[in-house]
Amino acid sequence: MTSPISETALPPEPGAPNSNDGAVSDHAVWTWEEAADRLAGPTADLEIGALRGGALLVVADAHRLPVGTAATLDELDVVAVGLAPDGDPAPGFDVVTDDEAVVEAVARTTGKCPTAAVTCCQVLRRGEGAPTGLGLLLESTAYGSLQAGDEFARWLAGRTPSEQPAWEGSPVVVSSTDSRTELTLNRPAAMNAYSATMRDALVEALRGLASDGDDRPILVTGAGGAFCTGGDLAEFGTIDNPATAHLIRSAANAAPWFDRLADRITVRVHGAAVGAGAELAAFAGRVEATADAWFSLPEVGMGLIPGAGGTVSIPRRVGRQRAARMCLTGERLDAPTAVAWGLVDELVA
Repeated sequence: MTSPISETALPPEPGAPNSNDGAVSDHAVWTWEEAADRLAGPTADLEIGALRGGALLVVADAHRLPVGTAATLDELDVVAVGLAPDGDPAPGFDVVTDDEAVVEAVARTTGKCPTAAVTCCQVLRRGEGAPTGLGLLLESTAYGSLQAGDEFARWLAGRTPSEQPAWEGSPVVVSSTDSRTELTLNRPAAMNAYSATMRDALVEALRGLASDGDDRPILVTGAGGAFCTGGDLAEFGTIDNPATAHLIRSAANAAPWFDRLADRITVRVHGAAVGAGAELAAFAGRVEATADAWFSLPEVGMGLIPGAGGTVSIPRRVGRQRAARMCLTGERLDAPTAVAWGLVDELVA
């Protein structure tokens, strides 16, 4: 959901730390022994958490923390980052890394938007393994709450107003033969920003393809220089009532249709797949990407969480901890890394 026009609004380059403005979170750093002692007691929730001024907890040698003790983290209103060697499991933590730059990026985002950061982790924890419908309901409800919050209001007040170029063509072009159907996101001048009209056109097209007896493969692509740069910023904040916005997301959401038709859908990504672009693609049974493709989830830095199904689709492909890392850093994931993580199935020319 980043700006399709302004380069300054794009997430940092692959491997670069998050460039969000704002103070770094004032966070606790515990040894694993200290964590084992303090998390085992009945007052752990009174010692740290977003409501007590500590939205971020970092634990060293997190892979040594007993699994039963680490499970306490699930109940805390905190972003839990475990420092552990690459490949060592550290269950219970929201993010696991041995990269200091990742910790700094998580701290920066959490310091700027602590409520959104903690809410994102809570949704990812509770939604893990949930059926699609329940996961989407949880995501939309949390998203709506954050829309009414101070962090999103601050982002809205500080953004540069944008207006997308006029476009008279169909926002989704449908091309069908007896053997297959291709859906092309078609707002190339706006880098295929995901507008309400594009969403509705995509839902209409997918609904038509879900009829009994239609088993044709479906290819989803993007026109122009990018697959999809996420939600159209010109439309952010245009619905005053978050409850109404929740009902709109529930009734007019492409995610359930991508999920329903996943076995037939291949998404081919080129250029940017940001916010909704990455979230919807991840539902597909097969995701292909060109070498220049990159993926990012910048919503937490805006005071929100992914809202197009990403808290459901992204963890299914990369796991909860890597999904949280994407959300809490806003980093750009390049195509080879996306393949290594499982977000993409194959690189194509």
